[in-house]
Amino acid sequence: MTQKDYRVLLFYKYIAIEDPVTFAAEHYAVCEEIGLLGRILVGSEGINGTVSGTTAQTETYMNHMKADARFKDIMWKIDVVEGHTFKKMHVRPRHEIVHLGLENDINPLEITGDYLSPKEFMTRMQEDNTVVIDARNDYEFDLGHFRGAIRPDIETFRDLPDWMEEHKADFEGKQILTYCTGGIRCEKFSGWLKREGYGESVGQLHGGIATYAKDPEAKGQLWDGQMFVFDRRRAVPINQVEHVIVGKDFFTGEPTERYTNCANPECHKLMLCEEKHEAFYMRSCSDDCRRAKRNFFVAENEWTAEQVEEQIAIIHECKKAIV
Repeated sequence: MTQKDYRVLLFYKYIAIEDPVTFAAEHYAVCEEIGLLGRILVGSEGINGTVSGTTAQTETYMNHMKADARFKDIMWKIDVVEGHTFKKMHVRPRHEIVHLGLENDINPLEITGDYLSPKEFMTRMQEDNTVVIDARNDYEFDLGHFRGAIRPDIETFRDLPDWMEEHKADFEGKQILTYCTGGIRCEKFSGWLKREGYGESVGQLHGGIATYAKDPEAKGQLWDGQMFVFDRRRAVPINQVEHVIVGKDFFTGEPTERYTNCANPECHKLMLCEEKHEAFYMRSCSDDCRRAKRNFFVAENEWTAEQVEEQIAIIHECKKAIV
């Protein structure tokens, strides 16, 4: 088997599933038998997943799904990779496969924004009176985004409606375009925008950034940085024509596209951080996290409390020097 004989499948489908608990258990057995690894959520509103496996395994899985009339028209986003991008296989039942935090939730089968192909999206986002809203979390945007897109100040998707309501006046009379990784979040978000009367029109990038990246006409153009993904890779390239780094090191502000987590497990904050800075800043986002009793970095390096305080003092002296 060659290094490139593995693939990642990103997919979703909004469709009624009567018994998500039973479906999830049976689907897990199928994935285990095939040999896939990944995460799949199943709810009464549909299915949402990312899995990795060999080319043969992923083909078997897609054929299994296509044999079910409910899933035969799934839009598969396929990446060729060098090996598994997950450690385990999980198939979990959920009340919702995407949580927008609404009392009156959106059913994309009833209302959603206009689907735009990658070429249409690229053309429309360059038109006058158009605003492009990134429907992802702030840390995803910080790694990469469409040029000129709006970055909502949110940590989770469910915070997006409140942020939009605070800024509703900014979108009056505008043509609104929205996008996300694979399209699933935009299905609900764009539907909510339409229901709540935002803008003159609402369009969504059909298939998400993952589809835009591979479109032979769009070629990922007008995208800067990389796309955040929820597996071992963390980041994947999008723009086939040019590459502009937009990520900034959490500690120094230097250009970077490398994500790591804060070494304090009670924090676990995602931070853009160059490898050369990781040890110096103790892979911790704050002094409190550096002093945390369960800090992984401190434990792995067997630092004493005195050594931790000495390093913190050095960090502060360096910050003063930079200023």
